[in-house]
This record gives sequence, structure tokens and C-alpha cells, in this order.
Amino acid sequence: MAETNTPLVPRKYLLPFVLVTSLFALWGFANAVTDPMVSAFKKVLELSNFKASLVQLSFYGGYFTMALPAAWLMRRYSYKTGVLVGLVLYGVGALLFYPAARWENFAFFLGAIYILTFGLAFLETSANPYILALGDPQTATRRLNLAQAFNPVGLVLGLVVAQVFVLRNLQSDDIADFSTLEASARAAMRTEDLMVIRDPYVMLGLLVIGILVLMWVSHMPEMGGREGDRHFWKGAASLFRKPRFAMGVVAQLLYVGAQIMCWTYIYHYAEYRGIPNEEAVNYAYWAFALFLGGRFLCIYLLKWTQPGRLLGLFAILAMALCTAAILSTGLAGLYCLVGVSFCMSLMFPTIYGIALRDLGDDAKLGSAFLVMAIVGGAILPVAQGQILDLGGSGLAEMPLAGIPEVNYSFVLPWLCFAGIAWYGFTAARGGFREN
Repeated sequence: MAETNTPLVPRKYLLPFVLVTSLFALWGFANAVTDPMVSAFKKVLELSNFKASLVQLSFYGGYFTMALPAAWLMRRYSYKTGVLVGLVLYGVGALLFYPAARWENFAFFLGAIYILTFGLAFLETSANPYILALGDPQTATRRLNLAQAFNPVGLVLGLVVAQVFVLRNLQSDDIADFSTLEASARAAMRTEDLMVIRDPYVMLGLLVIGILVLMWVSHMPEMGGREGDRHFWKGAASLFRKPRFAMGVVAQLLYVGAQIMCWTYIYHYAEYRGIPNEEAVNYAYWAFALFLGGRFLCIYLLKWTQPGRLLGLFAILAMALCTAAILSTGLAGLYCLVGVSFCMSLMFPTIYGIALRDLGDDAKLGSAFLVMAIVGGAILPVAQGQILDLGGSGLAEMPLAGIPEVNYSFVLPWLCFAGIAWYGFTAARGGFREN
């Protein structure tokens, strides 16, 4: 339990804390803008659920690809170097949406998203352990929860942009059957809609370039030494001999997968209930509001409660809400799915803090593997998309015991939360023996 009189952020580290915390909102924005794009690309380019889910595969696959290079760069140079490289890649990936829309090529869009998330991998690998290091180790998990609380601020802003500037302006969203349109009309509509999708990313790219300049001229103290690559792989092998860290990587993979499934397929869940994407965004707003509120509540609760125990309790509550969403045939299930976001608010930073506790400068490398675990957001949503496609491109063509696949596909996040509950309770009772 943290000392209640220990400051979360020492005064001397306040400015770098603020600057780095702003990055949490930045990647939250990218996440929220991208989630509705799965459904948008499906309609604009007439894709199957599986092909549309490749948006998430590209988005979260970029994390997996670039996390270790980010850790190597930080160990050789500094946290600030990692941040600057991340902002460059983020900006370039966002600006590549312009030529992708001009060529109307889905693969080009996927490539742009992939490069964008190279940048996010650098930012997350740098920012999370940096925040943990900016103060007393006793308050590290609470400090990371505070910084992560600004992630849903970016989520909400990204969702506003997705709703106001994208979903409301997609002509294809109003077409029930594309086969009724002539080829020329379909081509013209596709061109217009791809430009609608393009514009927020181009503006985002320009904003990121501006933030890059600000970070370049700002002073950021380096926490820990520069080790180069002499102990890189030796350090990696040592980390995975620590059960609390190794299982933390697995728990983080499960969490990110569950989060992205719940946030991506809430649109499909709502669509089955006759709610179009533009209106379904309102449910996503409530989900993000609960996510944000939960973050601040948990900062307080963690003053009094062991992080692992609170993590386990929130995971059990998430399992209960997923069960209700699976079994419900009406709007009650949608409300439960929204409520899952409250439970998830605690999970990412708390798993992060538990897994990296007492690792010292190895936290730089450990952070990379935890960021690589974000690949769960690439793998598991694709698996859920395949469940949705079992009977075809619809959402209820292969029911089980009267339950449509759009409902029972949420058994995947249920299983993820079960694994997270085990990790939290095991950590709380000191069940992981460290070598």
C-alpha cells in the first residue's frame, strides 16, 4: 500500500510529467479515431467483417513490430530520443492517409496505419516507464494511473472527431444494398467517403509535427543510465525468468485484446439492435466517460487497496457484465457492454505497474515487452471477426441456443478478463516467486 503522505510527482519533475502525460491523450486520440474505421471501411469498401478487422491487425501489429527497437534505442540513448522518434513516425503515418485516399487502396491505408503505430509503440515504450520513474517507487502505480487518466481524454476527442467529421458524412452509411447502385455511382461515393476518412488523419499528422517541435526544445531529465546493447538480450532472458513480469505480459495481451474487442464490436452489437453507427457512437461516449471516471476513482482507491486485489475485483465485475451482454437480446446488453469500460479503466496501468515493480533500469526493456503485448489488440479482434463471419457477413446467421453470433462472440473478452482476474489475485497474495 502506498504512503498517503508521499507526493505523486515531486515538484522538480512536474514539467516533464505534464509534457509526457500529454502523450497519453495523443495515442488515445489515435485509438478512438481508428476503432470506428473498422465499420467505416467495411461499408465504404464493401469488405467482410474479417477483412475490415485487418485495420486493427495493422494498428496493433505495429506495436508488436516496433516495441523492441524502441527499447533498444532508449537503452542506448534516452527516453527523450524515443519520444521524438515516436512523434516522427506517428506524424508520417497519419500524413500517408492523403496518398492512400487518392489511390483508393485499402492495403495503402493499412500500411499508413501500420507506420503510425510504429510511432505509438515508441511513445508508449518511452512514456510509461518514464512516468513510473518520476518519483517515489511506492507511488509509481498511482502515478501511472494518473497519467493514464488523460488517455480517455484523447479517446473522447478522437470519438468526437470520428462522429462529427467522419461517420456523419459517410454517404455509404445510408446505403442498405450497394447492388442497387450503378458502378459509376458506387465509385464516386467511394471516392468521396475515402476523402472523408482521410482528412482527420492528415490534420492529426500536422498536429503531431507541432508537438514534435515543442518536445524537441523542452528539457526532459534522463532517468537511469544508458546501457547500449551489451546486456540487451541477457536482460530480456532475465526478465522472463521473473513470473510476475512474464505473466504480466500475458495479462496485458489479454487486456488489450479485450479492450479493443469491446470498443470495436460495440458498433456491431448496436447495429444488430437497429442502431446506426452515427447513433452507436453515443454509447461509445458513455463507455469512454465511464473509462475516464474509473481512472480517477481508481487513483483514490489505490491509496487504500492493494493493486492486484483491485485488479482482480474489477476483472470479475467485467466478466459478469460480459455474461449479461452475451445473454441479453435487448438494449440491456448494450448498457452492460458500455459498463465494461468502467472495469477496464484500472487494468492497463495497474498490470503495467505490477509487472515492472522493482525492475530498476530493466523497466525500459520490460516496458517494450509490455508494449509488444498490445498485439493482443491485433489478434483477438480478428478472431472475434471470424466468429461474426461464421454464417456470413451478417450478425445473426448462425445462432447457438437462440443467441446470435454478435452476442456469443463476446465470450472472447470474457475469457480474457478471467485470465486478468487470476493474475491480479495471484499478485495480491504474493503468489509469484521471483528468481
